[in-house]
Formats: sequence, structure tokens, C-alpha cells
Amino acid sequence: MEKIQVDAPFEMPEIQVPDFSNASTFNIIDYGAEPGDKLKNNQAISQAIDLASQNQGRVIIPKGEWLCGKIHLKSNLNLHLEQGAILLFSEDPNDYLPAVQTTWEGMECFNYSPLIYAFECENIAISGSGKLKAKLDVWQVWYERPEPHMQALAKLYHQMSKNEPLADRQMVFDGANLRPHFVQFNRCKHILIEDIEIEDSPFWVLHPFLCTDVVIRRVKVKAHGHNNDGVDPEMTQNMLIEDCIFDQGDDAIAIKAGRNQDAWRLNTPTKNLVMRNCLIKRAHQLVALGSELSGGIENVYIHNCKFEDGTQYTVGTGNMVLLKTNERRGGFVRNIYVSNIQVKAVKGGALAIETDVLYQWKDLVPTYEVRLTEIENIQLKNIHLESADFICKIEGQRENPVKNIKLTHVTADKLSMQAVMNDNVTHFELTT
Repeated sequence: MEKIQVDAPFEMPEIQVPDFSNASTFNIIDYGAEPGDKLKNNQAISQAIDLASQNQGRVIIPKGEWLCGKIHLKSNLNLHLEQGAILLFSEDPNDYLPAVQTTWEGMECFNYSPLIYAFECENIAISGSGKLKAKLDVWQVWYERPEPHMQALAKLYHQMSKNEPLADRQMVFDGANLRPHFVQFNRCKHILIEDIEIEDSPFWVLHPFLCTDVVIRRVKVKAHGHNNDGVDPEMTQNMLIEDCIFDQGDDAIAIKAGRNQDAWRLNTPTKNLVMRNCLIKRAHQLVALGSELSGGIENVYIHNCKFEDGTQYTVGTGNMVLLKTNERRGGFVRNIYVSNIQVKAVKGGALAIETDVLYQWKDLVPTYEVRLTEIENIQLKNIHLESADFICKIEGQRENPVKNIKLTHVTADKLSMQAVMNDNVTHFELTT
């Protein structure tokens, strides 16, 4: 087990992740894998996973392009992609059945299996200099949100809001089109993802959900599809993201903590998260918090990152840090520290906080219960923007003001709007 101690402005527990450097190896070729033969590859990978899990070993994906369907990981194994190896995931939704216990935007349900999935596992690694790639033929059609899809989302929302049993939340039916995650670790611990490349994704790319002790390092992600965040930590604790490159169609990192009644039931905050030394080539935001944050988010430290995004690339808000919530979420956000970030041109600003973000849900479904989000102690330090609309824009709520915001040495060369535009904030400080 590798033990990692991370410096942070809060008490950060030691992170423990598995070490497979001397593990036995199980090459999928030895179990019948053939490039281009999806069925044989599925069988070979599954057999190698079974044996590696029993022996705390490595499943080797050798050089070549290996077409496959879903991969379900087990405890005590390392999925390792050698130089030149590509795991190419099928575009056929049937390859991701039967449905598994997973999530959709903070709501638990049974849906298509993530392309790579682990449930209640421990000591897992995905490593190597190879690539994970998703075929998008069908998923990109599903990026659209026609009426049957929206009604499926409404159905799931009502089931969640009424605390209906998870077994009744079956979301695989004609027209629902809830796309699967690329990689989801669900209720797992001691997870390492290192060195691999990931290209394209049906939905969120890397999604640790209810996990502990997670390290993602030296990973390159390039995915420009709908909802293609790079990493979505959700109700996950003790996590390090370092030395990664993100090129995203959505946020580079979107920190979540569940939605409404589901998160209140699970009652697990996202906590003790450090991101450092990362390059963001393109993204809506360097970091977004929410809007699914009902379980709470605390102790986040993001530093020494470079945000190359410019207005010619930015889609959407384009902030360095965006915190978004609404009257349905509840939860809290506190102890967020962001420092030493290089930023080029963005459409928004260094910090934006919005407390009435409902998107398509505003008229689709009602508010079952009003719970406001407590937001306090957010600190930005040593940040320079070449061009932006503003430095800070906070839209707090009169009955629940945002508290204790401190921006130290946060500057911009060119602004198109007023530098600070705040409503309902107590104890705000900006020094340039």
C-alpha cells in the first residue's frame, strides 16, 4: 500500500492507495482476446479480472486496439494498459446491460452500466500509458434532450423526492436515454488512476461516488461531448488530483455531493480534496461546486494550476471557480481554498456564486422541500487574469447570506464589467 501525505490548509488525512508494481500479471491475449473481436475480448478481460482479483494481480492490456463492452472491476486488481494499447468501448447500449446500481446527476437509480464500473470494491488501480476511448455513435445522438428523456428525468426526480426504493428506480426504457458514466467507482476505497489517457465519453468521465482514499495523477482527459466533466468527486473523501491535463466539453473538475433527498439520506459530505499542478486546456470552469451539493462540500484546496481557456474556446459561464446551488439543495460549502492559478481570458471571473441555478429543472419538477445552502469561508489567493468580465460576482440570498469571502492578490488586466458585483454577502474582503 502506498501512503501519501498531502499538505493542505486543513487537516488532511493520509491517503492510502494500492501498489501493484510487483504484482503477478494476467495478459488478456492468454485468455483468447483478439483485436476487433468484442465477444472474445469481453470474455478474456472478464476471465483475467477474476484471476487477477484472486491473486492481487495486474490485468495486462497489450499494444493494439481492443473493442469491448462494459468492464466490471473487482477488488485487489490493477487494470494496466501498455504503451500503444487502446480499449475501445462499444457504442451499443445493449453492451451495458443488465442495469446496475448507479447515479444520474446526484440521484441513485438502476441504469446502464458505466463503461468501467466497480461497486463496493477496494484496492483498485487503472494505470499505464495506453488509452481508454469511447465510441460515440449512439451516445452523441443521446446528447439531445427530447421530451421522453425529460419525462424520464422527471420520473426519477419524483421517485427520489418521495424516497421510493432504489429497486423501483429502473431507468433503462425506450426514450429515457440516460447515458452511462465512463468510469464510476461506487462505494469503493483505496483507488489509484495514473498515467492513462481518456478520450471521449457518453457522460461524466471519472466519477468516484461515496469513495474514500482516491488518487488521480498524470492522467490526460480529452472529452468534448455533453456533460463531459473531467472528474466529478461526489460524496467522496480523502482525494488527490495531481499533474493531470484536462481538455473538456464541460468543467475540468465538478465537485458534487448528491441531490436533495438522496443526499440527505446518505448524509456524506465531499471532504478533504486536493487538486494541484494540473493544466486545463479547455473547460467551462476550472472548478465547479454543485449544483448537486446537498450532502455538503468542505475542505477543498486547489493550487498551482494553469487555466489556458480563452474566450475563443469558452462555452457557458467560463469562470475559474463557480459555486452553484438553489433552494432545493440544502447542504453546505465551506473551507474552499484556491491559490496560485495562472489564468488567461475567461468570460466570467475568478469567483462566481449563484444561489438560484435550476436550469431545465425549474419548470420540469416542483420544489418538494425548501432547504438553503450554507456558504462560508472561501479564499482565493495569488490569482491573475489577463481578461475577464469581473473578478467576483456573488448572488447570495437575503435570508441566508454568503459569509466570509477573502480574495488576496486577485487581479485582472482587463475587465468588461465592474470588478466586484455582490449581493447578500457578509464579511467580504478583496486586496489586489
